[in-house]
Amino acid sequence: MQHTTARLKSDFAVILQNEFAQAAEMVLPVGKSTGGPDNVHENSDQWLFVVEGEGSAIVAGEDVPIDRHSLLLIERGEWHEIRNTGETPLRTLNLYVPPEY
Repeated sequence: MQHTTARLKSDFAVILQNEFAQAAEMVLPVGKSTGGPDNVHENSDQWLFVVEGEGSAIVAGEDVPIDRHSLLLIERGEWHEIRNTGETPLRTLNLYVPPEY
């Protein structure tokens, strides 16, 4: 067993992993984004859970609004960008299966 606490203060940090999966926290400041057409995980699915804040996710060209408690599956091979469109930091917990980082 492994155990940790997500602090949700890092820009991006892997916080727990084993050989099969990986958890990372991400915080995007107001008005910031990450990713884009060259951001692709060829071998991993990414599950993104919004803990706090609001924004948009552009996945393979489709723009989807995300906010607190949204759960998004970005499948391997899909390019993606996450944007903070709200007035507070966008805090997410991300699971990569298998590990990406």
